[in-house]
Amino acid sequence: MPRGLKILVVVLAIAVIAGLISLQPLRRRIRRLGESRSADEQARHAVLAPPISTPTDVTVKAQIFWAAGPDNVAPVEVDLALSADPVERSRQLLQALIANPLTEEQRTLPAETTLSAFYLAPDGTAVADFSDAIASGLPSGILSEEMAVNSIARTLESNVPGLRRLKILIHGQEVDTLAGNVDLTGFFDLNSVPASPTAAATMSSPPEHANQER
Repeated sequence: MPRGLKILVVVLAIAVIAGLISLQPLRRRIRRLGESRSADEQARHAVLAPPISTPTDVTVKAQIFWAAGPDNVAPVEVDLALSADPVERSRQLLQALIANPLTEEQRTLPAETTLSAFYLAPDGTAVADFSDAIASGLPSGILSEEMAVNSIARTLESNVPGLRRLKILIHGQEVDTLAGNVDLTGFFDLNSVPASPTAAATMSSPPEHANQER
């Protein structure tokens, strides 16, 4: 091999080694940047969804329905400051459901979910409008969708007297399903939410406790 070519090969090899060495700090900086962004997202979520406090708040024993196994939800009694106003009370409950599970295994709604709005009609019809994360952040599968819906419905039913049925919106819009399975086109009857939420719910077969009214 010509002497000049040997020198070129050696120079290239040294350059490659130097490049690999210089990549290590870059990888560390990228990893730290990712961790920083994750912390920033959590902080931003906390700012966007601050704790709700009203003059009528009273600390009570609330029943929050979190996951109790892979296909069921069950009530957990927590001390929670709740408003006497049913709309504010519902918002407080749903925020607690999202933000305060005792363990990650009990979580039924993605941590990134926010409650954009909550409305209550005189006939007891409640409308809960969630961010896109309620669907995009859910694990795939019908059971996770059933548990998400049932945790919302049963938490509201158990703590807010007068609610009769529930409509779930995503980003202000009615959608066909939560994340491909549970039908959201109708209303969920809050007077007959099943004790064990394991009913099959597909696009062609809505949840048993859903009152499919238009």
